[in-house]
Amino acid sequence: MTQERKAAIAGIHEFPLRVAPGVSAMQIKAASLKAALNDAGLDWKDIDGLYDAGDGEGGGGLGLAAYLGLRPRVIDTTQVGGSSYEFHAAHALRDIAAGRVNVAITTYGSTAASNRIPIGTGGRGGGQSWSANMEGPYGSTLISNYAMVKQRHMFEYGTTTEQLAEISVATRKHAMRNPEAVKAMTDLQFVKVDEITVEDVLESRIVADPLHLLECCMVSDGGGACVFVSPEVARNIKKKPVWILGTGEATKYRENGGDITTSAAAQSGPPAFAQAGVSPAEIDIAMIYDSFTITVATCLEDLGFCKKGEIGQFIGDGHLAFDKPGLTLNTDGGGLSSNHPGMRGLFLLLEATRQLRGESTSQVPGAKLAVAHGNGGLLGGTHTGGTVILAAD
Repeated sequence: MTQERKAAIAGIHEFPLRVAPGVSAMQIKAASLKAALNDAGLDWKDIDGLYDAGDGEGGGGLGLAAYLGLRPRVIDTTQVGGSSYEFHAAHALRDIAAGRVNVAITTYGSTAASNRIPIGTGGRGGGQSWSANMEGPYGSTLISNYAMVKQRHMFEYGTTTEQLAEISVATRKHAMRNPEAVKAMTDLQFVKVDEITVEDVLESRIVADPLHLLECCMVSDGGGACVFVSPEVARNIKKKPVWILGTGEATKYRENGGDITTSAAAQSGPPAFAQAGVSPAEIDIAMIYDSFTITVATCLEDLGFCKKGEIGQFIGDGHLAFDKPGLTLNTDGGGLSSNHPGMRGLFLLLEATRQLRGESTSQVPGAKLAVAHGNGGLLGGTHTGGTVILAAD
């Protein structure tokens, strides 16, 4: 199948601090966008498409346009949780291919750590809303739901914590090669700012049975920006473009008799790979949303990297680390060991781009194809999946 190259990532930037007191989310967004435009060799006046998930104080499409002094032809305010930025990439591809946009942007900014936002462990609100009235009154938290998914996966398929711990081990190995991730762990006062072992994961305290502390993402500040362009614009940018080959979007929610171990990736993955004209076996880099180890495990299965229930064997075959053969996972350190300001989908696109440009701190030699898959919402409950297949120039 011929791979169509109708839109590309031209510029990226990741805000370097994971603890940034005194800086607002909108300041993070604006500073990151300026740096991403510089990375692409473009200017503010070139922007004609704005994609935003409503993060930042007074943000949203209208608010951000006014804050930055932009007059975009297209504003897209899709907000579907952590996968919003994969949805934005999909919509940018669609709009650029239709000739509606030439230079589109998406940005993210959060001060979750500085503001002490209890992501994952805080309560989920009262019991009056239609979506929470069967769970909120009983004290269910976000992390407890992920714990139920892990428990069910272990029961259904015999998956072990030892196997899932390898995800934490690999991402921490990558994080220790990333100076910004090392500073993040230091600033957030991690007990051990070093590589970890499976035993370290197993010995870390239980947060929500059976999830251990080292299977859970950090809570940080952070943000970034990504610039999408048409093929015509891509001819004159500073660096080689990274092409968006295929995308997929999906939603999933609780149903009677439903399987909580199957994520929306099972629906978003196939159309993305089909549009790209590639198979999971051809992918070099997998940037998978890692709010928890179980998120990675289920999404890898559902994207087709292995059959359902076989993630333990897949991991045991030597995948994950950048210096091992096979699929390489989350080379920036991921949400487990680099950053997680609340919605991490943008960072998946940023690190996938760095890999395909040859700029990663855990670079895979000759990386040509990457998948960025975001999970938004609540795994095992109402959530979204956004899959983006990317290719080097």
